[in-house]
Amino acid sequence: MNTTNQFIIYQFDDNDIKIDVKFDEDKETIWMSQKELSILFNTDRSTISKHISNIFNSGELLENSTCAKFAQVEKTGFFPISQKIIYYNLDVVVAVGYRVNSKEATRFRIWATKILREYMVKGFVLDDERLKNNSQVFGKDYLKELLERVRSIRASERRIWQQITDIFQECSIDYDISSKITKNFFATVQNKFHFAIHGRTASELIYNSVDHKKDNINLTTWKNSPDGRILKSDVKSGKNYLLPSQIKKLEKTVIMFFDYIELIIENDNTFTMESFANSVNKFLSFNEYEILVGNGNITREKAIEKAQREYDVFNKTQKINSDFDKSIAKITKK
Repeated sequence: MNTTNQFIIYQFDDNDIKIDVKFDEDKETIWMSQKELSILFNTDRSTISKHISNIFNSGELLENSTCAKFAQVEKTGFFPISQKIIYYNLDVVVAVGYRVNSKEATRFRIWATKILREYMVKGFVLDDERLKNNSQVFGKDYLKELLERVRSIRASERRIWQQITDIFQECSIDYDISSKITKNFFATVQNKFHFAIHGRTASELIYNSVDHKKDNINLTTWKNSPDGRILKSDVKSGKNYLLPSQIKKLEKTVIMFFDYIELIIENDNTFTMESFANSVNKFLSFNEYEILVGNGNITREKAIEKAQREYDVFNKTQKINSDFDKSIAKITKK
């Protein structure tokens, strides 16, 4: 990677400091010049230079492993001139900061650590400033790789809802597992598709369908269907109560949604968590499905509680034609 081409904007809301910081994915650090350090810590360059010399002279840090020269183009008169500028890595930035402005140094270290951790987890970084301005900071290689990730997930044997949440995680350039948007997306995406197909959430479907008095406790399919034992886990899946035509329509709709996401990426677009979450409603609305508002009238806990209660009654009289029973029946016929 050419570090001179990758910048992350550092800025805190309560001050006017705004600096382009060089990000180096190969060495997993950031780089700043003396000029940028003077702006960051609100002091003159001579003070910054003095502290850097003391840091190296005292042996606190090694100059060879914490400094690098990068070409920088500056305009002198009418002609741009390229010259080598010395840059210092995160260790030096923090060390200088603690000598000049410990509060700002601590905030910068926290910010830089977050940036580096984000890269380690996601393979790229993006600052909020460029995100708000929708700048083209992602190249063709990123978008190509993102498409490959989406298609790999689609080809996996994970359940369709897991595939959707996996793709949400991969595609959202600002993905944060602790975000309210993420938690809401994980909690509602399945219900949005269920509601679009049959007008009920998965919990409403389970609650209103499970019935120990009905054949097969009112399931249309289960893990060991059609002749195997119905398990308690079977009655907890809303999909198991759908008609074959509804299952086919649901699966087809999700496949169309995946195609829709791929097409957006192929058109050189990226997603934030919010835009990906909104894409579900946009897709369903375009295909003239009714959009779920809210979370439905039945909670997951209430639906599961009833399903388990109904199953306990049903299971006492569940009729199973085991392999042993089949063998005995064949012998009896003879």
